[in-house]
Amino acid sequence: MSMEDLMNMQVTSVSKRTQKVADAAAAIFVITQEDIRRSGATSIPEALRLVPGLEVARIDENKWAIGSRGFNGRFDNKLLVLIDGRSVYTPLFSGVYWNIQDVMLEDLDRIEVIRGPGATLWGANAVDGVINIITKPAASTQSTIITAGAERKREEPAASVTIQNWGQYPLQNLWKVLRWGPSNYITGGTAHDAWDAVRGGFRADWTPAGSNSLTIQGTCTAAITTKR
Repeated sequence: MSMEDLMNMQVTSVSKRTQKVADAAAAIFVITQEDIRRSGATSIPEALRLVPGLEVARIDENKWAIGSRGFNGRFDNKLLVLIDGRSVYTPLFSGVYWNIQDVMLEDLDRIEVIRGPGATLWGANAVDGVINIITKPAASTQSTIITAGAERKREEPAASVTIQNWGQYPLQNLWKVLRWGPSNYITGGTAHDAWDAVRGGFRADWTPAGSNSLTIQGTCTAAITTKR
Protein backbone atom coordinates (compact mmCIF):
# COMPACT_ATOMS: atom_id res chain seq x y z
CA MET A 1 0.00 0.00 0.00
CA SER A 2 1.16 3.52 -0.71
CA MET A 3 1.61 6.04 2.08
CA GLU A 4 -1.57 7.83 0.98
CA ASP A 5 -3.58 4.59 1.14
CA LEU A 6 -2.19 3.81 4.59
CA MET A 7 -3.12 7.24 5.93
CA ASN A 8 -6.63 6.97 4.46
CA MET A 9 -7.33 3.50 5.90
CA GLN A 10 -10.58 3.50 7.88
CA VAL A 11 -10.68 2.35 11.53
CA THR A 12 -13.47 2.24 14.10
CA SER A 13 -11.87 1.16 17.38
CA VAL A 14 -10.47 4.50 18.53
CA SER A 15 -13.69 6.51 18.83
CA LYS A 16 -16.41 3.94 17.99
CA ARG A 17 -16.99 5.63 14.66
CA THR A 18 -15.37 5.39 11.24
CA GLN A 19 -12.35 7.64 10.80
CA LYS A 20 -9.01 7.71 9.02
CA VAL A 21 -5.94 6.28 10.71
CA ALA A 22 -4.26 9.68 10.27
CA ASP A 23 -7.05 11.32 12.31
CA ALA A 24 -7.11 8.71 15.09
CA ALA A 25 -5.74 9.96 18.41
CA ALA A 26 -4.20 6.63 19.41
CA ALA A 27 -1.31 4.30 18.63
CA ILE A 28 -3.32 1.99 16.39
CA PHE A 29 -2.01 -0.78 14.13
CA VAL A 30 -4.13 -2.49 11.47
CA ILE A 31 -3.61 -6.03 10.17
CA THR A 32 -5.34 -6.38 6.81
CA GLN A 33 -6.60 -9.56 5.16
CA GLU A 34 -3.67 -9.35 2.76
CA ASP A 35 -1.23 -9.17 5.69
CA ILE A 36 -2.77 -12.30 7.21
CA ARG A 37 -2.69 -14.19 3.92
CA ARG A 38 0.96 -13.35 3.25
CA SER A 39 2.05 -14.11 6.82
CA GLY A 40 1.02 -17.77 6.68
CA ALA A 41 -0.70 -17.49 10.08
CA THR A 42 -3.10 -20.31 10.95
CA SER A 43 -4.81 -18.65 13.93
CA ILE A 44 -5.59 -15.20 15.31
CA PRO A 45 -2.79 -15.30 17.94
CA GLU A 46 -0.26 -16.08 15.22
CA ALA A 47 -1.55 -13.15 13.16
CA LEU A 48 -1.19 -10.86 16.20
CA ARG A 49 2.55 -11.50 16.16
CA LEU A 50 2.66 -8.98 13.31
CA VAL A 51 1.75 -6.15 15.71
CA PRO A 52 4.77 -4.22 17.03
CA GLY A 53 4.71 -3.79 20.80
CA LEU A 54 2.23 -6.63 21.39
CA GLU A 55 3.55 -9.57 23.41
CA VAL A 56 2.37 -12.90 21.99
CA ALA A 57 3.63 -16.06 23.70
CA ARG A 58 2.58 -19.64 23.01
CA ILE A 59 2.37 -21.67 26.23
CA ASP A 60 1.60 -25.01 24.55
CA GLU A 61 -0.51 -26.36 21.71
CA ASN A 62 -3.79 -25.03 23.14
CA LYS A 63 -2.86 -22.06 25.34
CA TRP A 64 -1.70 -18.55 24.48
CA ALA A 65 -0.58 -15.54 26.51
CA ILE A 66 -1.16 -12.18 24.81
CA GLY A 67 -0.61 -8.82 26.45
CA SER A 68 0.61 -5.26 26.00
CA ARG A 69 2.70 -2.78 27.94
CA GLY A 70 4.56 -5.46 29.89
CA PHE A 71 1.62 -7.20 31.62
CA ASN A 72 1.48 -10.55 29.89
CA GLY A 73 0.12 -13.88 31.05
CA ARG A 74 -2.43 -16.52 30.17
CA PHE A 75 -5.05 -14.85 32.37
CA ASP A 76 -4.24 -11.27 31.39
CA ASN A 77 -7.30 -9.15 32.26
CA LYS A 78 -6.11 -5.70 31.18
CA LEU A 79 -6.38 -6.10 27.41
CA LEU A 80 -9.86 -5.85 25.90
CA VAL A 81 -10.55 -8.23 23.01
CA LEU A 82 -13.53 -7.66 20.72
CA ILE A 83 -14.97 -9.51 17.74
CA ASP A 84 -17.06 -7.15 15.61
CA GLY A 85 -17.32 -4.81 18.60
CA ARG A 86 -18.47 -7.51 21.07
CA SER A 87 -16.32 -8.32 24.07
CA VAL A 88 -15.20 -11.98 24.18
CA TYR A 89 -13.56 -12.12 27.61
CA THR A 90 -14.81 -14.71 30.07
CA PRO A 91 -16.62 -13.30 33.14
CA LEU A 92 -14.74 -15.78 35.33
CA PHE A 93 -11.43 -13.89 35.27
CA SER A 94 -11.92 -11.18 32.60
CA GLY A 95 -9.37 -12.85 30.34
CA VAL A 96 -9.65 -14.55 26.96
CA TYR A 97 -9.50 -18.21 26.00
CA TRP A 98 -7.64 -17.69 22.74
CA ASN A 99 -8.09 -21.24 21.50
CA ILE A 100 -11.89 -20.73 21.59
CA GLN A 101 -11.81 -17.48 19.55
CA ASP A 102 -11.32 -19.40 16.35
CA VAL A 103 -12.65 -17.13 13.62
CA MET A 104 -11.83 -18.41 10.16
CA LEU A 105 -8.98 -16.24 8.89
CA GLU A 106 -10.39 -16.08 5.36
CA ASP A 107 -13.46 -14.31 6.79
CA LEU A 108 -11.49 -11.56 8.54
CA ASP A 109 -11.61 -8.06 7.09
CA ARG A 110 -8.99 -6.59 9.43
CA ILE A 111 -7.71 -6.59 13.00
CA GLU A 112 -7.34 -3.23 14.74
CA VAL A 113 -4.96 -3.09 17.70
CA ILE A 114 -4.67 -0.09 20.04
CA ARG A 115 -1.50 -0.27 22.12
CA GLY A 116 -2.25 1.98 25.04
CA PRO A 117 -4.98 3.04 27.46
CA GLY A 118 -8.52 2.78 26.11
CA ALA A 119 -10.46 2.46 29.35
CA THR A 120 -12.09 5.89 29.02
CA LEU A 121 -14.05 4.70 25.99
CA TRP A 122 -14.15 0.91 26.38
CA GLY A 123 -14.10 0.26 30.13
CA ALA A 124 -11.82 -1.30 32.72
CA ASN A 125 -10.64 -4.21 30.58
CA ALA A 126 -8.97 -1.80 28.13
CA VAL A 127 -6.31 -0.46 30.51
CA ASP A 128 -3.44 -1.70 28.34
CA GLY A 129 -5.11 -1.69 24.94
CA VAL A 130 -7.85 -2.96 22.63
CA ILE A 131 -7.87 -5.72 20.02
CA ASN A 132 -10.87 -5.46 17.69
CA ILE A 133 -11.26 -8.39 15.28
CA ILE A 134 -13.55 -7.32 12.43
CA THR A 135 -15.05 -9.88 10.06
CA LYS A 136 -16.34 -9.40 6.54
CA PRO A 137 -20.06 -8.76 6.01
CA ALA A 138 -22.12 -11.72 4.87
CA ALA A 139 -22.62 -10.18 1.42
CA SER A 140 -18.84 -10.38 0.83
CA THR A 141 -18.63 -14.10 1.57
CA GLN A 142 -21.22 -15.56 -0.79
CA SER A 143 -19.19 -18.58 -1.82
CA THR A 144 -18.02 -21.97 -0.63
CA ILE A 145 -14.53 -22.26 0.84
CA ILE A 146 -12.73 -25.41 1.89
CA THR A 147 -9.27 -25.10 3.43
CA ALA A 148 -6.90 -27.61 4.94
CA GLY A 149 -3.39 -27.34 6.31
CA ALA A 150 -0.70 -29.15 8.23
CA GLU A 151 2.44 -28.18 10.10
CA ARG A 152 5.61 -30.02 10.90
CA LYS A 153 6.04 -31.64 14.32
CA ARG A 154 2.33 -32.36 14.58
CA GLU A 155 0.80 -35.80 14.52
CA GLU A 156 -2.49 -34.68 12.95
CA PRO A 157 -3.23 -31.91 10.45
CA ALA A 158 -5.58 -29.03 11.15
CA ALA A 159 -8.51 -28.67 8.77
CA SER A 160 -11.47 -26.35 8.41
CA VAL A 161 -14.57 -26.19 6.25
CA THR A 162 -16.96 -23.28 5.75
CA ILE A 163 -20.08 -22.95 3.63
CA GLN A 164 -21.49 -19.51 2.92
CA ASN A 165 -24.49 -18.68 0.78
CA TRP A 166 -27.99 -17.29 0.52
CA GLY A 167 -29.91 -14.82 -1.60
CA GLN A 168 -31.55 -11.48 -0.96
CA TYR A 169 -30.67 -11.28 2.73
CA PRO A 170 -27.07 -12.54 2.77
CA LEU A 171 -26.52 -15.30 5.30
CA GLN A 172 -23.11 -16.65 6.24
CA ASN A 173 -22.86 -20.20 7.58
CA LEU A 174 -19.63 -21.45 9.10
CA TRP A 175 -18.57 -24.94 10.11
CA LYS A 176 -15.04 -25.63 11.23
CA VAL A 177 -13.25 -28.70 12.57
CA LEU A 178 -9.74 -28.63 14.04
CA ARG A 179 -7.52 -31.41 15.26
CA TRP A 180 -4.08 -30.56 16.66
CA GLY A 181 -1.45 -33.06 17.69
CA PRO A 182 0.53 -32.82 20.95
CA SER A 183 3.89 -31.14 21.36
CA ASN A 184 6.97 -32.89 22.68
CA TYR A 185 9.29 -32.07 25.55
CA ILE A 186 12.95 -31.50 24.79
CA THR A 187 13.60 -34.85 26.47
CA GLY A 188 11.37 -36.57 23.94
CA GLY A 189 8.24 -37.15 26.03
CA THR A 190 4.74 -36.09 24.95
CA ALA A 191 3.26 -33.01 26.61
CA HIS A 192 -0.33 -34.34 26.35
CA ASP A 193 -1.62 -30.97 25.14
CA ALA A 194 -3.40 -32.08 21.98
CA TRP A 195 -6.83 -30.59 21.39
CA ASP A 196 -9.83 -30.93 19.12
CA ALA A 197 -12.43 -28.28 18.32
CA VAL A 198 -15.71 -28.09 16.42
CA ARG A 199 -17.21 -24.70 15.64
CA GLY A 200 -20.44 -23.66 13.96
CA GLY A 201 -22.05 -20.29 13.44
CA PHE A 202 -23.96 -17.90 11.25
CA ARG A 203 -24.15 -14.21 10.41
CA ALA A 204 -27.00 -12.30 8.78
CA ASP A 205 -26.82 -8.63 7.76
CA TRP A 206 -29.68 -6.28 6.98
CA THR A 207 -29.41 -2.64 5.90
CA PRO A 208 -32.73 -0.77 5.97
CA ALA A 209 -33.22 2.71 4.57
CA GLY A 210 -30.96 5.35 6.08
CA SER A 211 -27.65 4.91 7.85
CA ASN A 212 -28.75 2.12 10.18
CA SER A 213 -27.70 -1.50 9.82
CA LEU A 214 -28.52 -4.69 11.68
CA THR A 215 -26.28 -7.73 12.16
CA ILE A 216 -27.35 -10.98 13.82
CA GLN A 217 -24.62 -13.46 14.74
CA GLY A 218 -24.48 -16.73 16.58
CA THR A 219 -21.58 -19.08 17.34
CA CYS A 220 -21.18 -22.35 19.18
CA THR A 221 -17.73 -23.82 19.88
CA ALA A 222 -16.79 -27.11 21.53
CA ALA A 223 -13.11 -27.56 22.34
CA ILE A 224 -11.65 -30.65 23.99
CA THR A 225 -8.13 -31.08 25.31
CA THR A 226 -7.17 -34.73 25.09
CA LYS A 227 -4.41 -36.78 26.68
CA ARG A 228 -2.57 -37.91 23.57
